[in-house]
Amino acid sequence: MGKMTEKQWDETIDINLKGTFLLCNAVVPIMKKQKGGKIINIASTAGQRGEPYYSHYAASKGGMIAFTKAIAAELAPSGIIVNCVSPGWVETDMSSHILANRRKLSEINKLIPRGRVASPDEIAGPVVFLASDLANHMVGSVVSVNGGSVLSG
Repeated sequence: MGKMTEKQWDETIDINLKGTFLLCNAVVPIMKKQKGGKIINIASTAGQRGEPYYSHYAASKGGMIAFTKAIAAELAPSGIIVNCVSPGWVETDMSSHILANRRKLSEINKLIPRGRVASPDEIAGPVVFLASDLANHMVGSVVSVNGGSVLSG
């Protein structure tokens, strides 16, 4: 704190939190008309526990988790099921600059009980599950997918 610009803060909140709101706000009328649907937001462990030096990211993802829970209760009576997946470290373009550093990757892997960063497919699996009929009674859930690095339920 103290070094982040308002522009950096606003940009992250706009993309992660406002973007989630705008997308949900756009699809809900369609889902209500068809009497159902599934919304699965992608949050982050940063939103569950905070993230030093990335408070803007943590706040946006924490807000997304709270938003998911709020609209889940609001929309369930309309047959719209809302949940979110909260990944930890994942091999993506966003993390590639950090994970390319062998020393940093080793440090990160030591913090994950499974001993490694997730692949994108390991995040996609829980998303597919939440989209399936097997998860129809899960409402407002935050599914943590992080190899055990953040144990919250």
